[in-house]
Amino acid sequence: MSLPRQFTVFALVGVVATLLHYAVLISLVELAHWLPVPATLCGYVAGGVVSYALNRRHTFESDRPHEEATWRFALVAFIGFCLTYGFMNLFVDRLAAPYLPAQIATTGVVFFWSFLANRLWTFGAGAA
Repeated sequence: MSLPRQFTVFALVGVVATLLHYAVLISLVELAHWLPVPATLCGYVAGGVVSYALNRRHTFESDRPHEEATWRFALVAFIGFCLTYGFMNLFVDRLAAPYLPAQIATTGVVFFWSFLANRLWTFGAGAA
């Protein structure tokens, strides 16, 4: 698959995963009265599960065994999780930004990190 097409499919998968992430975030903040940072981390995990399944099959068309791809994806996602925590903590807790604009900016940074890391390492060259 060409890079532009792969990027587009990754973005579409990202929309699905992000919608789930934001639904969990907003529900936990607005309905359960959680703080935004832990709520967004729960949303990130929910979106991550959907992202793995869809990206493995549709974006990267990987035949790397699940035993290898899963831990690689989890490591990339964990770094994204840490980036999400760091940026949300900075924007919301330290700079007192509203949580939704902060999450939108954070999503942009993590999106590019995830695409590059998953393309080059998780599902990239060297797959079985």
